Amino acid sequence: MAWTTMLEKLDRRWIFAVMGLLVAVPLVFPAGLPLTVSAPARGFSDAIDAVPDGSTILMSCDYDPSARPEMVPMTRTAFRQLMRKNCRVVVTVLWNAGPALVDATLNDIAREFPQKKYGVDWVNLGYKAGDDAVMVLMGKGIANAFPRDYHGNETKSLPIMHNVRDYSSFPLLVNISAGFPGTKEWVQQVQSRFHLPMVSGCTAVSAPEYYPYLQSGQLKGLLGGMAGAAEYEKIRGENGTATRGMDAQSLAHVFVAFCIVLGNVVQWAKRREGTS
Repeated sequence: MAWTTMLEKLDRRWIFAVMGLLVAVPLVFPAGLPLTVSAPARGFSDAIDAVPDGSTILMSCDYDPSARPEMVPMTRTAFRQLMRKNCRVVVTVLWNAGPALVDATLNDIAREFPQKKYGVDWVNLGYKAGDDAVMVLMGKGIANAFPRDYHGNETKSLPIMHNVRDYSSFPLLVNISAGFPGTKEWVQQVQSRFHLPMVSGCTAVSAPEYYPYLQSGQLKGLLGGMAGAAEYEKIRGENGTATRGMDAQSLAHVFVAFCIVLGNVVQWAKRREGTS
């Protein structure tokens, strides 16, 4: 058959070109592929919605640039949701390569709310070495664990921190985590000990490990990977980088599957042709 010979001799660069277009185009022009919102993602958004407007929220962003595609969209959407509720947000980072990325992400969203002031409506306390030991220390006083913020300001001098003592000052912990230390340690060291309600956004590979915490009620909501971030964006009515990333990823997966099926069809047709 002429068509089987043509496909066998097809220059593989055409396949690479099509794959490149399927990945690149949706990142610029979203395809708007259907996306079903899961109960854990809904729980994440609902838990933040349930917090009284004007509350002070603890948000720990525990990741570094290697996890940016999954973690940053979650951070952006969660911080934006909290800002819209007029919540004051206290941010910490327990990964040493994360503070600069987290600070840039927060500042990017803060520009959407020019009436919000740093040190009054939100603060980035930056990085503290010690992993889960820092979590325990924060239970004795947030300012004790973070005497200065990311920019070098004395923590106690910031208006947002005047009524913040320890975990009892927060109605909710929002954790965006790419691994250790992260969600597991926050549940074990803080949620279990101080009974602080908590939601988590994590990498796709970590999510299965945390579903038992969701089922036990220790987590009120869970976002798993880019898919979870995209679901969260859909709930909030946003068309962010996670949604576009899922469009690109889905189209790429469909094309790979199509190529596999087509390759098998060609081989089947050639064998049939040879036996006829």
